[in-house]
Amino acid sequence: MQVSSKTTLGLEMATDPRWVNIAEKSIEYILTDHAWCEQKAATHGISIISRFSRYAEVVDVITPIVAEEWGHFRKVIKELKIRGFELGHQRKDEYVNKLNDFVKKGDHIEKQLVEYLLAFAMIEARSCERFRLLSIHVSDPKLRQFYHEFMVSEAGHYKAFLNLAKKYSSEEHVNTRWSEWVAFEAEMVKTLEIRGDRMH
Repeated sequence: MQVSSKTTLGLEMATDPRWVNIAEKSIEYILTDHAWCEQKAATHGISIISRFSRYAEVVDVITPIVAEEWGHFRKVIKELKIRGFELGHQRKDEYVNKLNDFVKKGDHIEKQLVEYLLAFAMIEARSCERFRLLSIHVSDPKLRQFYHEFMVSEAGHYKAFLNLAKKYSSEEHVNTRWSEWVAFEAEMVKTLEIRGDRMH
């Protein structure tokens, strides 16, 4: 799924360049998967707000992100319809499921919060990297601009989640744990098949 190379956003593995070529040939399925990724991002944000509502800064930071993710969901659905497609079925997201397995559970509530924030930051970082590739390499100029806008947004979310994590733990702990997340993700993605119908 990936090739070894240090990327921006702190990722250890760059996406295999073959993914863009495959994805462009399956743009209906990429857009469908992208739409569902945005829907899940909004839903998971709401879950975090509900679970950690005692923390005012969590509510303040994540609420506008939820609104933006839901707006993205609507935007991708609109793009599907413009291209004559309908929203297809939601597919299993093996990437996110494997990341969820790496979340440490059963610890102090603030440590648990930090774990979820780091998981979200990782998903946003990888999404941003994928959007950047699409914004550069797809042949359709409208889609290049479409994905450039998503890339900028996801980069902001990635930074917001990491900064928020540092509000509820020491910077040393967050940096150490983030390094563990990056190493885990780099090894994990090597096991995933290159698929043009998946955003991750």
